[in-house]
Amino acid sequence: MTKQLWLNLPVKDVKKSKAFFTKLGFQFSTGPGDTETSAALLVGEKNVVVMLFEEPAFKGFANADIADTSKGCEVLLSIDTESKEEVDILTQKAIDAGGKSSHKPSAMSGWMYGSLFIDLDGHRWNVLYMDMSKMKN
Repeated sequence: MTKQLWLNLPVKDVKKSKAFFTKLGFQFSTGPGDTETSAALLVGEKNVVVMLFEEPAFKGFANADIADTSKGCEVLLSIDTESKEEVDILTQKAIDAGGKSSHKPSAMSGWMYGSLFIDLDGHRWNVLYMDMSKMKN
C-alpha cells in the first residue's frame, strides 16, 4: 500500500527556486531532500512534498530528457486558497518574485475563481478558490 505521494520537478538553480517560492509564502522541509541540489517544497495543510531537483539529478532519476516548458506544458500543478483575494495576491507575488502570468484571474463554472502563474523554470501553477456552496452536484 502506498503511504505518500510527492511530485518531482526539474529546476535550473535550486537556490533561486527556493527564494522564489519563499517569496510566495511557501516553506521547505529541512530534513531529507534538503541538499545543495534539491529542496523539499511543502504545499498545503498536509504538506505535500514537491521535490525540486536541479536538472542533472532530475534527468538521472527520470532516465529521460527534460520537457521544454517553453514549448508545452508537462504538468499543471493546482493549489487552492481560502478566498478570491488570495488567488489575486498569490499570483501577484509570483509575478513580483520573477514568475510570469498572462492569465487574468477569472470566475469559472460559477463556483471557481482562478489564475495561473509560471515559475522560474516554466512550470505552470493553477491557483484556485472553490466556493463549494455554489457547486452543482
